Amino acid sequence: MRLNYANMEKETDDNYGHILKYTGIFGGVQGLNIVIGLVRNKLIALLLGPSGMGLASLFNTTVNFVSQSTNLGVAFSAVRHISAYYDQGDEQRLAHYVKVVRGWSLLTALLGLLLCLVLGPVLSYTTFAWGNHTLHFMLLGPAVAMIAITGGETAILKGVRRLGALAGVQVFSVFAALLISIPVYYFFGETGIVPVIVLMAFATMVLTLRYSLRLFPLRLSGARGILGEGMDMVRLGVAFTLAGIVGSSSEMVIRAFLNVKGDLDMLGLYNAGYMLTITYAGMVFSAMEADYFPRLSGVQHDVATTNDTVNRQMEVSLLLVSPMLAALIISLPVLIPLLFSAQFLPVVGMGQVAALAMYLKVLTLPVAYITLARGRSLAYLFLETSYYVVFVLMIMVGYEQWGLYGTGVAVTLAHLFDYLLINGFAYKKYGYRCSVTVFRYAGVQLAFGLCAFVLTLTLSGWSYWLAGIIVTLFSGLYSLQILRQKTHLWQALMRRFRKA
Repeated sequence: MRLNYANMEKETDDNYGHILKYTGIFGGVQGLNIVIGLVRNKLIALLLGPSGMGLASLFNTTVNFVSQSTNLGVAFSAVRHISAYYDQGDEQRLAHYVKVVRGWSLLTALLGLLLCLVLGPVLSYTTFAWGNHTLHFMLLGPAVAMIAITGGETAILKGVRRLGALAGVQVFSVFAALLISIPVYYFFGETGIVPVIVLMAFATMVLTLRYSLRLFPLRLSGARGILGEGMDMVRLGVAFTLAGIVGSSSEMVIRAFLNVKGDLDMLGLYNAGYMLTITYAGMVFSAMEADYFPRLSGVQHDVATTNDTVNRQMEVSLLLVSPMLAALIISLPVLIPLLFSAQFLPVVGMGQVAALAMYLKVLTLPVAYITLARGRSLAYLFLETSYYVVFVLMIMVGYEQWGLYGTGVAVTLAHLFDYLLINGFAYKKYGYRCSVTVFRYAGVQLAFGLCAFVLTLTLSGWSYWLAGIIVTLFSGLYSLQILRQKTHLWQALMRRFRKA
């Protein structure tokens, strides 16, 4: 009995260590992306100026729109099937399904390329009010095609848990973007925008193929008729694509509403506050799609294991992100003028109340992946659409009632609705049960977050900063203590400290 208990304890420790390791890796990569992106954007702004930045934004937005509209969600939905075959140890079916994914990726690549070639005049007319940019949009076709191929190969790497390779691709792609864009813009200015987009897509594709082809060399034998075998993948992918379109449409509606009811300055403030809070927490959430979703897909038919996988992911994510959120709430009065300018200080209150929504997102996102792991495409589309409808309505009501601060309240209330909807649906349909441990951690960390928020309303000056630092410190110490108990993190840190 003691031996079984020891084995169970070791397994739990290993699971926590695995989640913590790859959350740290991909969170760190995301942080590096943000830092390099800031440097790159600064240099590009100096080289191209506002008009060049606007032109690049239009072309990039068009490429993303065409890509999302034609890739059928293969880059996401393929992970579920590949992961299942990988966990079963069925190498023959796994290798065959890799051919299926590559076949569909090639088909979507050709579809995206063809759409750019055919719709070039339409895209030019609808996007620009001056000049003829048909040739530019036609030349962007190869970039759309390469993004589709990269998506399929990335799904293969995720499905077979090559997480180190994925992290490597992301890191090298960031530096490749910097090394490609700056010289081209320096010598060619705005003329180099389209070549840069194509070259960056090519670099990312080559880096991804470098890893994926080592695992599964390209074989054309037995490829006839494989497209008919991927319809389940495509159905889930189409639902994922439609949900993305619903999300993009809701963002457009919100921005149009704020522009009409307020002005461009109000819209800019909302964008700054929303992106700062979402991006900050996204450094932790970025690990879920790369590591967590493939693991969850592999155990989708086992209710007990699914519950265990979801709850452990939730525990680690909650412990990692909560101290960051407390620090964000307290430090926004300094961060906003530092990252933007003093003109953006009105967004501080909105950002502080919107940050509370990220506590709810930690408790929602791992559960939301259950629907995707089970391939319930219509259910996923329904849940996403319901959230975005409520989100838009709450933003409108919040702004009408309390202005910019009301949009922050609306973000948090919309996430509360999403938490209740997703968890209630999973409880009824999939037998998901949130563990007592998750409730305990969430109760403690949410209390710290609420304390930090209350400080923003009640204190000022040195007392505000002193109390804020204490709350953030207690939140961090609580998380560190739990992670120390659950993993070998503390022992590893002490060994490195002694070696140093």
